[in-house]
Amino acid sequence: MAQSKLLDYQNVSLKGTIQVPGDKSISHRSIMFGAIAKGKTTVSGFLLGEDCLSTIECFRKLGVEIDVDGTNVTINSTGIDAWEEPKEVLYTGNSGTTTRLMLGILAGTNLHTVMTGDASIGKRPMRRVADPLRLMGANISGRANGQFTPLAIQGTQLKAIDYSMPVASAQVKSAILFAGIRAEGTTTVRENEVSRDHTERMLKQFGGKLTVENGVITIDGGQQLNGTHVDVPGDISSAAFFLVAGAIVPNSEITLKNVGVNPTRSGILEVFEKMGAKMTVEVEDQHAAEPTATIKIRTSQLEATTIEGDIIPRLIDEIPILALLATQANGKTVIRNAEELKVKETDRIEAVVTELKKLGANIEATDDGMIIEGPTKLHGAHLNSYGDHRIGMMAAVAALITDSSIELDDAECIAVSYPTFFNDVSELI
Repeated sequence: MAQSKLLDYQNVSLKGTIQVPGDKSISHRSIMFGAIAKGKTTVSGFLLGEDCLSTIECFRKLGVEIDVDGTNVTINSTGIDAWEEPKEVLYTGNSGTTTRLMLGILAGTNLHTVMTGDASIGKRPMRRVADPLRLMGANISGRANGQFTPLAIQGTQLKAIDYSMPVASAQVKSAILFAGIRAEGTTTVRENEVSRDHTERMLKQFGGKLTVENGVITIDGGQQLNGTHVDVPGDISSAAFFLVAGAIVPNSEITLKNVGVNPTRSGILEVFEKMGAKMTVEVEDQHAAEPTATIKIRTSQLEATTIEGDIIPRLIDEIPILALLATQANGKTVIRNAEELKVKETDRIEAVVTELKKLGANIEATDDGMIIEGPTKLHGAHLNSYGDHRIGMMAAVAALITDSSIELDDAECIAVSYPTFFNDVSELI
């Protein structure tokens, strides 16, 4: 049974420099591409979170040799055609990225595989991936016609499709692109709103070819990828919790090194700018596969804003912590067009509103987001993480400004994306 953790941080300020762990999305993909490619792939800065370790275990069951030495990972693969049919079910844990992207990868192999995850994964919608893959000829079955895990995949020869994305989803897009690498013909994906593009960038790193123009991505099937080196930058979604903490905790000044600032992920920086945060962003290498920056943040007087439209896919994972930020801003912050939050690890609209209300926040849920009035003094309470790492970290940052302690249920879930989170908080106090 999950333990509760007492978070008692009254009257603190945060000062110092930290480096947040490697980007979760990039870490997942480095293993996937390294396993598909022929030859040796080395990864530095890998995230040792539970989700990414689930990806490693899945590929080991497929016969891929993967060695982990701290945050350095080495993958030796003889290519996707040499994978072995697994003798047991592939367990993806709490990782939606692993589950959805592997559907696209496994669909074009000559293997029969079965995937399942934890209770949370069992509730998350999978047909958004399974349906376009079926248009390519994929043979996928599961509960509710493939809507829920467990999922069984009988690999087969796939055919290219021309697919218009109904919602902005990097996971759906990436699954189709992974399938497109193996499909006959040229696969086209059309995006109305740009979603994170780590898959497209990394495919090129491994020697693959694709074109991206005005939201239209095309990829030729039958490509051979080759091993390479992947340097994983710090995860901006993890950095977001310290950016908010630095802005709302009195007398604070935090420096975050080596943070990934991929334009498809950096919407939160634009929101901070609009709200008047005292923040500087020094881009280190704009021409790297993934640009990085040093970000400095100080305690700020914040003004409310509206967060909506095409910025939402570029900060969807940061909305829980942005809701906490909005409780300390002057005026009414409105978040809309964020229906996707309902199908994350938990219904994040409901979870955020329920838990922040317990602290005394003036916040209301809407069908596609939330409305927050600030600034509000927050008090201690007993909070639930819902087993969702981002809700857990939101609660922990809230504890830095509440007038009494917070007791948090299942704080261990934070290890999914940020195993050293509480150590880094202690470093700054």
